[in-house]
Amino acid sequence: MRKRFIGVRLKRFREERGLTQAALARALERSPSYLNQLEQNQRPLTVAVLLKLNAVFGVDVQRFSEDDEVRLLAGLRELFSETLAEETVSQAEMEEMAAHMPGVARMLIRLGRRQREIQERETALAARLGGALPSKPMPYEEVRDFFYDCHNYIDAIDTLAERAFDAWKLRAGNPQDALEARLRQQHGIRVTRKTASPEDAEGGALREFNPETRLLSLSSYLRPGQMAFQMATQLAFLEANEVIAGISQEARLSGAEARQLLGIGLANYFAGALILPYRVFLDQAERSRYDIDRLAHEFGVGFETVCHRLSTLQRPGARGVPFFFVRVDRAGNISKRQSATDFHFSRIGGSCPLWNLYEAFGHPGRILTQLAAMPDGRAYLWVARTVSHGHPGYDAPLKTFAVGLGCDIRHAERLVYSRRLNLKDSENFTPIGAGCKLCPRENCLQRAFPPIGASLEIDENTRPFAPYPV
Repeated sequence: MRKRFIGVRLKRFREERGLTQAALARALERSPSYLNQLEQNQRPLTVAVLLKLNAVFGVDVQRFSEDDEVRLLAGLRELFSETLAEETVSQAEMEEMAAHMPGVARMLIRLGRRQREIQERETALAARLGGALPSKPMPYEEVRDFFYDCHNYIDAIDTLAERAFDAWKLRAGNPQDALEARLRQQHGIRVTRKTASPEDAEGGALREFNPETRLLSLSSYLRPGQMAFQMATQLAFLEANEVIAGISQEARLSGAEARQLLGIGLANYFAGALILPYRVFLDQAERSRYDIDRLAHEFGVGFETVCHRLSTLQRPGARGVPFFFVRVDRAGNISKRQSATDFHFSRIGGSCPLWNLYEAFGHPGRILTQLAAMPDGRAYLWVARTVSHGHPGYDAPLKTFAVGLGCDIRHAERLVYSRRLNLKDSENFTPIGAGCKLCPRENCLQRAFPPIGASLEIDENTRPFAPYPV
């Protein structure tokens, strides 16, 4: 553990608990003068003090972690790179803010994010609407940011689902019968498989519940694992509704629509945590060295479902590898993105074309690995594969995505995918960035346009950014 000075964070923690310096010092079994030196950044945080904070107050060590600081620093770097003002903010100033004023940093990032989203909508819709646009973020954007800010782990929902798995006597890998029995015996709900129709193939409802007839209809196109997920989602609305409603009400959201969307997201989270219970799944993941295909086979779910669940394993005291999870289409649209730790997904200008996520489209169904290095010197192991969603039948429409799962290089040896990869040789690492508008790499062959705020010296050797090859 390198030296970390956390004075402001410690002061904020003490104020939140209503403690004086003397009271906190007694709780930590340290002298008041020692605690005062910590708060004045005259002493670094030690492992002993961090463990004592956890033992006495149940403080999540993530609160004082370096990963959180790196995540904030990436957000500040993106925020200030977009601000084309004469007054610039230095790297040292951003590092100081991320380390010692995290609350201010988060608020600035949030404000910048909202401003950018408004500007993007104005640009996209001005030609069609020609009028004033709403100044608040779209509901789905708020919900996406809620999960991102929670590091993709919701403890109240996850622990409730794990208790339900045990109480309802579900079987890992084959929970369908027990879920159906729970719906029937506890709620008087009968589950039926509705006959497939052409509308289903075009995106019809996978689950329909009629509260009057107490009938839950599931599409016959669903595989067993998907049916289990849909039944688990229905049970979430019936048996976890109070917890879901409480979280939705406490969340800082703008209105009823965003809260409703968050409720659906939390119900889906409960369903995933129910059919893939935390400790059972984490234990199997560790024993298989996070082999996604093996986990999918053992739990009877799809590749994407396993990746999504792996990105949530951040329970204090029982953490798995902190993963980043992302799903993109061929056009580069990111439809899902979750980060359990410090990886920063660019919100402007697309993502890096050198990322193996896009190469996966050229190798359908094949798992690709990549050692990637970011401009800030951090390195990652990425796993990518295509997944398809659709229904059987000739000429039936099919949706294809590339799913990526990544982790910091320091965790790579825990993954089966690090076999035959030289994690020590930097020559094996592909230099990628957060997207051309933010990436400082000047000599990248794939650069689409210069970074925001860059002043280019134009000469005959300048690499073109025009839409035509030169």
